Amino acid sequence: MRNGFMKQTMMRMATIVSIWLLSVAASAQTDQASPAGGSSANKPNIVVLLADDMGWGDSGTYGHELIQTPNMDRLAEEGMKFTQCYSACGVCSPSRSAILTGRTPYRNGVWRHLSGNHEAHLRASEITYPKLLKGVGYETCHVGKWHLLAKPQFNNPEYPQPGDHGYDYWMYTQNNASPSHENPDNFFRNGEPVGELKGYSAPLVAAEAASWMKEKRNPEKPFVLSVWFHEPHMPIATDSRFMQLYNGHENSKYMGNISQMDHGLGIVLDALDEIGATNNTLVYFSSDNGPVSQYGGTSGGLRGGKRSDHEGGIRVPGLARWPGHIAAGSTSDIPIIGTDIFATALDMAGVPLPTDRTIDSVSLLPVFEGKPVERRIPLFWRTHVSHPNDRVAMRIGDWKIVGNDTMTEFQLYEIQKDWKEENDLAAKMPEKTEEMKQILFKLWKQIETEGPNEWWEGQKGAPKRGTLNY
Repeated sequence: MRNGFMKQTMMRMATIVSIWLLSVAASAQTDQASPAGGSSANKPNIVVLLADDMGWGDSGTYGHELIQTPNMDRLAEEGMKFTQCYSACGVCSPSRSAILTGRTPYRNGVWRHLSGNHEAHLRASEITYPKLLKGVGYETCHVGKWHLLAKPQFNNPEYPQPGDHGYDYWMYTQNNASPSHENPDNFFRNGEPVGELKGYSAPLVAAEAASWMKEKRNPEKPFVLSVWFHEPHMPIATDSRFMQLYNGHENSKYMGNISQMDHGLGIVLDALDEIGATNNTLVYFSSDNGPVSQYGGTSGGLRGGKRSDHEGGIRVPGLARWPGHIAAGSTSDIPIIGTDIFATALDMAGVPLPTDRTIDSVSLLPVFEGKPVERRIPLFWRTHVSHPNDRVAMRIGDWKIVGNDTMTEFQLYEIQKDWKEENDLAAKMPEKTEEMKQILFKLWKQIETEGPNEWWEGQKGAPKRGTLNY
């Protein structure tokens, strides 16, 4: 009996081992069969591209009669176009910080544009989506403008650099391409100066991103890629081949600059095709804030421009493509904001949101399916260099309240109907205005308490144009 028992036991063990070996083999086959840019879990790649100072009306995709943007058109045709996409601020550094952290700028500390010597920066205590996704096996890369450090902090190991925020590889500038978009000489790659690059900024940035995807990353891992263009921020320089598209037009330099940036977008899209990652990649394209009209930009009829908390300063182009998850050629008028990239990326990767801090972001996965999102925290903007009359704004549903610098005077708009903000309803609807004011006061108090308010309170010296600092 004992021999029979031992024989049965050995047979069961052999069966278990066989099943285990089969599972290992199946797993190996899955790994081999996974698409380029994927992983054994087939996690999707995430590519976020950002224009700099591009207005809502600065493209053929959004109705401009002359500006040619074939690659933006391609994204719209193959994915979703958002008609109510917002940046998190009317200027660049704050809106970029919100993309990475999922937190409104005054909450994460980057309350102002970091163009000089201010102490503000994207703190090491902030959690970015590249860092969280790197923790679950993603490879990460940033190319282009950074602008989340002041000048003395840039490439200074005493302050958090892209590597401290989760990027494995980066090629970046502190702020604008210098001396202009042509032959920039102020890039650093992983902490080392690159020297002068021949060509124009957007194609150079895009080529670096393409090179990383094709040659430098581990092809067995999913990836996060940030491509933050400098165009069309001044000082503008445009390749003659793009200016020739608008030969003789007084605005040919600016319009060509948009087409130059669009060409860079195309380089990235083509690289995704080449490595076979298109079908497993979310591509999201937007802008950090609205346009500067004096350089040729247009808001497409929206009120205001860069620095404003009216729609022209914060409503920006927004395009998303993710084959199999976003219907080709679809359009959405659901309000979304750059801050939402954070929660969307985590949701796609199956990573839970941090619970130790306030997250203003919501996942856009329902929006990709044509469904609305529920926002626990309203859309909020505060731009320190805005006109005093539109220093702060908040949107809940179709209603938007705009407040002055002291939060004592307010405008009210039903923004879905009145997208040009021409009909101020504050005097006609005092009860609704008061309701929105009280929510705004409460929200601002929470943000001000949570953020590093020592960075903005008691600031000496007002910004240009006589506006207050915060």
